[in-house]
Amino acid sequence: MRILICLLIVLAVSFQQVKSQGCVAIRSNGAVCTKQDAGKDHLQGWQLNVGYRYFKSFRHFVGTKEQKQRIEEKTDVRNWASVVNFTLARHLNHRWSLALDLPVLANRRSSLYEHGGRQRHSTHSFGLGDIRVSAYRWLLDPAIHMKGNVQVGLGIKLPTGDYKYQDFFYKADSTQVLGPVDQSIQLGDGGTGFTTELNAYYNFSHVVSVYGNFFYLFNPREQNGVSTARGATPSATSLLYQTSTMSVPDQYMARAGANISIHDLTVSGGMRMECIPVHDLIGGSTGFRRPGYVVSAEPGVSYQLKKLTAFASVPVALVRSRTQSVPDKIRSELTDVRAQGDAAFADYSINIGMAIRF
Repeated sequence: MRILICLLIVLAVSFQQVKSQGCVAIRSNGAVCTKQDAGKDHLQGWQLNVGYRYFKSFRHFVGTKEQKQRIEEKTDVRNWASVVNFTLARHLNHRWSLALDLPVLANRRSSLYEHGGRQRHSTHSFGLGDIRVSAYRWLLDPAIHMKGNVQVGLGIKLPTGDYKYQDFFYKADSTQVLGPVDQSIQLGDGGTGFTTELNAYYNFSHVVSVYGNFFYLFNPREQNGVSTARGATPSATSLLYQTSTMSVPDQYMARAGANISIHDLTVSGGMRMECIPVHDLIGGSTGFRRPGYVVSAEPGVSYQLKKLTAFASVPVALVRSRTQSVPDKIRSELTDVRAQGDAAFADYSINIGMAIRF
């Protein structure tokens, strides 16, 4: 059971991220697992998870091809993102649990093109992100099925993060204009969403186990009305191709891997995929978005200390792709020339944190 504890603590913060790959705006909505020590009645009560995630994105991709000249020419866009997630979980019994996930974000974005193209300047955002409330249930009785189980979760994501956050942009004549910051560093997406989760594990022995984790955020709202013109008037081109306002996209994540546990220490290794899809499953998909996906190798480690567990993981990107958006397809059809935007991605992210049971 100790293998299961450490595995699921790592899962609890594995998706605590803010636009985890830079310009591809994957937001901090949880994938919170609340199933530590399944089947043990003495853990009915409260648990607090505190996780921190950091990354820097700067490598530009169109499809899976890296635009290496952007770094050489120093025209690359650089995003620094940090998020602290506070997740309070209530274990109602050995099968049911509830969780409240509250993220606090701090972002910085440095670019040339947003500031007249001559000098590099930065925009910032800081504050509360989108809060999520979820309920979880084991499909099998954990008291009987000790070797493996599957947990399902349903939640609601509330638009509590400021999705209209503004900062100053420099123009070519050195004047400043106040406008909404880029979608990649906005604190929220402006939509009320619904989340589904599927979490599973199987213990081959007290030493070796495997895990799987899937998370999907449905965002029915198509656009949030926030201008992409950075304080200026939307261009005729952005209106024509339907990129003048920000989209409210779906997102999903899938993870799978294995763990080796020795006493209170667990080492894990697996694969992780995070994605902003081109098309939402519910509602329209127009408006400005940078769809894309990242496939990463994800090593992790956790250590159990009575009622406290410390953990860390470092997903390292193996495949990065900026896919063709709906506005890209509209532009391609109208011009008869294939259009596909780029996006900046990180090489890796750092996740650390702890879980406290009380």
